[in-house]
Amino acid sequence: METSLRKVLQKRQVTAIIFLLLLWEAGGAAVKYSVLEETDKGSLVGNLAKDLGLSLRELVIRGAQILSKGNKQLLLLEQNTGNLLLKEKLDREELCGSTDPCILPFQVLLNSPVQFIQGEIQLQDVNDHAPEFTDDEVLLKIVESSHPGAVFPLTIAQDLDTGSNTVQNYTISTNSHFHLLTRNHSDGRKYPELVLDRALDREEQAQLRLTLKALDGGSPPKTGTTQVVIVVLDINDNAPEFAQELYKVRVQENSPVGSLVVTVSARDLDAGAHGELSYSLFQSSNQVLRAFEINADTGEIRVRKLLDFEEIQSYCMEIEASDGGGLSGKCTVVIDVMDVNDNAPELTMSLLVSDIPENSPETVVAIFGISDPDSGDNGKTVCSIPDHLPFFLKATEGNFYTLLTEGPLDRESRAEYNITITVSDMGSPRLTTQHTIAVQVSDINDNAPAFTQSSYTLSVRENNSPALHIGTIRATDSDSGSNAHITYSLLPSQDPQLALTSLISINADNGQLFALRALDYEVMQNFEFLVGATDQGSPALSSQALVRVLVLDDNDNAPFVLYPLQNASAPCTELLPRAAEPGYLVTKVVAVDCDSGQNAWLSFQLLKATEPGLFSVWAHNGEVRTTRLLSERDAPKHRLLLLVKDNGDPQRSASVTLHVLLVDGFSQPYLPLPEVARDMEHDEDSLTLYLVIALASVSSLFLLSVLLFVGVRLCRRARETPLGPFSVPEGHFPGHLVDVSGAGTLSQSYQYEVCLKGGTGTNEFKFLKPALSDFLSEEVYRNTEENSNFRDCLGFS
Repeated sequence: METSLRKVLQKRQVTAIIFLLLLWEAGGAAVKYSVLEETDKGSLVGNLAKDLGLSLRELVIRGAQILSKGNKQLLLLEQNTGNLLLKEKLDREELCGSTDPCILPFQVLLNSPVQFIQGEIQLQDVNDHAPEFTDDEVLLKIVESSHPGAVFPLTIAQDLDTGSNTVQNYTISTNSHFHLLTRNHSDGRKYPELVLDRALDREEQAQLRLTLKALDGGSPPKTGTTQVVIVVLDINDNAPEFAQELYKVRVQENSPVGSLVVTVSARDLDAGAHGELSYSLFQSSNQVLRAFEINADTGEIRVRKLLDFEEIQSYCMEIEASDGGGLSGKCTVVIDVMDVNDNAPELTMSLLVSDIPENSPETVVAIFGISDPDSGDNGKTVCSIPDHLPFFLKATEGNFYTLLTEGPLDRESRAEYNITITVSDMGSPRLTTQHTIAVQVSDINDNAPAFTQSSYTLSVRENNSPALHIGTIRATDSDSGSNAHITYSLLPSQDPQLALTSLISINADNGQLFALRALDYEVMQNFEFLVGATDQGSPALSSQALVRVLVLDDNDNAPFVLYPLQNASAPCTELLPRAAEPGYLVTKVVAVDCDSGQNAWLSFQLLKATEPGLFSVWAHNGEVRTTRLLSERDAPKHRLLLLVKDNGDPQRSASVTLHVLLVDGFSQPYLPLPEVARDMEHDEDSLTLYLVIALASVSSLFLLSVLLFVGVRLCRRARETPLGPFSVPEGHFPGHLVDVSGAGTLSQSYQYEVCLKGGTGTNEFKFLKPALSDFLSEEVYRNTEENSNFRDCLGFS
């Protein structure tokens, strides 16, 4: 793993070094092309791949782009052929004006690695404009005293083309007084001069009309014409003269329309109409005529439209002062336009990477160009980004900048950056342009899931239903997407005796824990296990947390009486001396409860006693004590029914029966045989029920016998005294009705002595001796079963 990481780092270092070397070499090469203006869109300029010495594959891999000044792209690069095509039809006059040659610079950007190659296109002029004169008619006043050979300059024709396609020659219509010469200005423009061949005679001809024609050098040539009207004047021997032959002034480009630039002044020594002067712009270009105007009377030159230093930096014009006699004088005015900082810098984005993986080393985010059409300090720019961001700018060739990361980014700290690029010029006041780009940091799986708690403690009540939701664990992952998708699982238990998979299950998606079966507090009070959380990234990262489950006790076990035992062969009988003082400890009932907490808090209560006021039981310790002194009237045997209950919800309880036998001394019990210590009260209640049933049966049989006897007697007409309803016949009862020996119709388990008292109308039965075999058998069975359950609770076998 470390070797692979080291190789990746070395590879990135080599790439960075090559990138820096290419930046130093950028701009060393240059490609040049030439194309005619008005060439159709999509026309071939040249094969860029061939001219750069690159194969088409290299051109595609390195991501070649064509960058033009400003946001307007003039060229289009075909990636599959390497051909450089025109993106639109180019107009030389629109792009370069009168500048010759017309050079359009561009740059070739190779992205990987970054390399800049300078290029230019020379836009060649075609003859698509004809010469044009400013006015359709030119008025020329010539005094009749002019001598042959006198030269009269004429207005110049404008042609937007350049080179040989601009005006090359002038001609004038045939006449007997003039011929035409074509002259060159210092700036290369050609202008016509009219030369007088023969003296004029105003009286012979006061006005001449000639046609002036301008021809360019195209093939075929294009022409433009104007009419020259020559007015012959009387003699005027003094021409106007300017105070200066050259006026040089400076005007700021933001000067408002109508502002005064300069005032020119001339004088004429003639008097009258020959001395009255009129000022005008002479042989001025269309650019001058659109930008300035002159007051014909005062000579004030004012701004006609807003000037733009970036379009034209200087204007040169001739001012003509004409008197009323047709003479004129000329001067030259040079107006230099001063640049003001009226253009904010422009930013052109060439390459933008909007999604960067986190933990990546120094990475190129964007490449952009800066331009400002102003001049001097107004055109110098400074580029910056906020200091608190992990990015930096690197200046490259030709006012291009590269935006790079300072180092690895962390998406979990910040997932998006809005980078504001600020470009300011050095003018006064400074103008600023801002461009904001958004950079997203894409996620890689570099964070393991983290549990919200290092350990979890959950609780569940015993005897729960299967599949019970007992709690939820939660882990978070600061990554995003699949890298943050968490799967939960149970880790293998370190305790071989803990069958974890049969106790607990977990929902892999949301971490919910479920108890698979009912838990028993008396078997297991708590258990621990580990839960793992794994993300879905590559490679997958995981973490684990400890979960402790506490089983809460339910009141599912009733108290169990350890003493007195209910499954003994004979009922438990305690001996109580008759001389015992009040508060005498008769015995102590001992009970336990397998539950815990308040479910195991036991209390004792005396439910029933043969003598209710004689005994009491302490609620918290089960001690049975006497409450008063014993007397001779107290029964010799007492039966106590005690209740033991817990403090659970719902409450559970158990009962126990205790027999107390009164004795005069521990050496001689009051009853001679211990087997007489039985539950007399319980037997008497049962026996009474049986006796009532038996007496009802005997009475019915007796009544039936009497009725039969009376009937027989009446039928026999016997003279016998009738029996009263409450009389008892003498003699014994029939043997089949009552058998005092235990062999009669009543239960054989009991013996009775029947005593009939005459005159009272009632029958009294005296209890002699109940048979308790059935009761004892049932009681022994019940106590045996309870002892077995208690032994299971305590883990005894």
